[in-house]
Amino acid sequence: MQAKLQEQLSPNDAEVILGRLPERIRMALMERAAEIEYPIEAVVEMAIASFLDSEALGFADCKPGRGQ
Repeated sequence: MQAKLQEQLSPNDAEVILGRLPERIRMALMERAAEIEYPIEAVVEMAIASFLDSEALGFADCKPGRGQ
């Protein structure tokens, strides 16, 4: 049986990851998600991607209303 490849983090997977993080990091990610009005799974994914690749889409790119 082959596992299905997911392109994006699911809400359930994000909750599992958040549950394993220190409280201050978990709260910072949740506050950032609320601030930029993005789903928590997208914010967790961006945090991991920006850590692994400095050119990946990151928080600086997520400013609602910018460029209007």
